Amino acid sequence: MKDLVELFWTASVEELKRGYVCNEEQEEYVCLVCGERFQKGVIYERDHTCYEAEKFTRLHIVDQHSSMFEYLLNLDKKWTGLTDLQKKLLRYFYQGYSDKEIVKELDGGSTSTIRNHRFTLREKMKQAKIFLALMELSEEKNSLPSRFIHVPRSATRLDQRYAITEKENREILAAYFKEGLNGPLSEFPKKEKRKIAILNHLIRKFETSRKYTEAEVNNILKEIYPDYVTLRRYLIEYGFMDRYPDGSKYWVKI
Repeated sequence: MKDLVELFWTASVEELKRGYVCNEEQEEYVCLVCGERFQKGVIYERDHTCYEAEKFTRLHIVDQHSSMFEYLLNLDKKWTGLTDLQKKLLRYFYQGYSDKEIVKELDGGSTSTIRNHRFTLREKMKQAKIFLALMELSEEKNSLPSRFIHVPRSATRLDQRYAITEKENREILAAYFKEGLNGPLSEFPKKEKRKIAILNHLIRKFETSRKYTEAEVNNILKEIYPDYVTLRRYLIEYGFMDRYPDGSKYWVKI
């Protein structure tokens, strides 16, 4: 099954709104935020009430992640394209505030200004729909000959200069994992694109729904490369992993 990062980015708008996808092959529902899975046909209990899997998945989204609106709104600006003011306004719109109430909350401005913001955001939505349609038509037309690999959106060092096609990714991994992808890493490269390809491969060794101790992280990385401290540092530095300030727990960022 595709990993959680790829599931998130290949999900439809409707799936992103509800927060989970249905994996028909595995007969399960998968949370797009944390990756937790709920098996079809299994009855889940909550507060002395039994629920079928899909209903329980919806409850899980609310219980564990508040709402998909908040989760999506709090993504990095490079993914939403929203300013802090636009995020604040969207939250007020979502909560049902009137234009007058929003002016009061912002402690300034006018109702006409808020109406203009509403109009601008609706225009942005229309533009996004057209752009999405254009990109899908373009990729369908060209049969995706140079598809890019999926890199976690949390990978802070990634920008257009380091976008990696699937072909480039295969070539880089073959050059540095000479005994196969499960074998040892021959060396850790200095060039950014090569680092990202290798880190993106290494992060798949970790489960997205689990927290690891530093020792557990070290043990996984030791099997790949003697200088596991460098690998661990770059996984953190490049935004593939995060950890508590005291280093007691590590986890995959998504």
